[in-house]
Amino acid sequence: MLLSAFAQTSIELGALRVMTGVGIGGMLASVGVITAEYSSAKWRSTAIGLQATGYPIGATIGGAIGAVLLAQYGWRSVFIFGGLATAAMIPVVVRRLPESVDFLIAKRPAKALSKLNALLRKMHHPELTQLPALRAVDSSSVKAGALSGLFAAGVMRSTILIWCSFFLLMFSFYFALSWTPKLLVSAGLSAQQGITGGVLLNVGGIVGGSLFGILAARLELGRLTASNLLITAAFIATFGYFTSTLTAAFIIAFGIGTFIFASMAGLYAFAPIIYPASVRTTGMGWSIGIGRLGAILAPLIAGVLLDSGWSPPSLYYAFAVPLLAAMITVLAIRQGSAAARKISAPIGASN
Repeated sequence: MLLSAFAQTSIELGALRVMTGVGIGGMLASVGVITAEYSSAKWRSTAIGLQATGYPIGATIGGAIGAVLLAQYGWRSVFIFGGLATAAMIPVVVRRLPESVDFLIAKRPAKALSKLNALLRKMHHPELTQLPALRAVDSSSVKAGALSGLFAAGVMRSTILIWCSFFLLMFSFYFALSWTPKLLVSAGLSAQQGITGGVLLNVGGIVGGSLFGILAARLELGRLTASNLLITAAFIATFGYFTSTLTAAFIIAFGIGTFIFASMAGLYAFAPIIYPASVRTTGMGWSIGIGRLGAILAPLIAGVLLDSGWSPPSLYYAFAVPLLAAMITVLAIRQGSAAARKISAPIGASN
């Protein structure tokens, strides 16, 4: 990110942004898994939902700071700020973010027992004299390799379904995030009003992630996530009808942000529980990566459709459909996966 500030060509900048994206994707996957493993069974979905709320909070605050820097000092200053902010978190993470207990047990790196006992002491649990025996599913996943483990017996169906869910959700999410400001302007609103509509998506996301965190402790995860996807689809379709009406567009944009981020929090909560410890971070990472393919394709496809004569309302109607499909895949995970049916079961030794 820091090097991006000193790029001299568009090719250099593009390559450095790809490298930045690799790091961001790794952080999203790892932090989600750590959050899941250090949460009790009752509060796991709530903890993941609240952790995911950091995304829209950061997007809102970072976007506001970035806008000021961009206007005052140019685009390079935005990358310098982002790089320094990220670098400032490195010592905090190294010192305060704990290693995954399940990773130490499943992968058994050097000094795994001493590292595990250090974590157990911090959690006021008794220390172990030896590492616990590997569960059969973890042992087979280690032998098969991390990526192959995602398609092992018992998890392949869930892998395909969670990948579809992430792809479909991110497809609609990044269409709304990328095109809403521009489409509001093309519908007759001012440029500032268009930007405000985009900001409301992220502000709604803060509410949505928090609301999901509250409800996740009381409601079943699969139904809650599917319900949020259905409501989001309804809001996006409705938004297409009201793009030229200022007050209604702003209210609906806030609603889209609320429920689409709640849906995202639901998928982030689902991913860790359907995989054994040995492939959990890999499973989360690949799910996020497949979702990012949808994030890349959606704005491009929306542009092609606009160029071919589609109206903004028609786009919103069309992009509501993937959310309905995502709802179906989430319900399929819930009904067909043994792991999803045991949402209240502990993930591993950390519980």
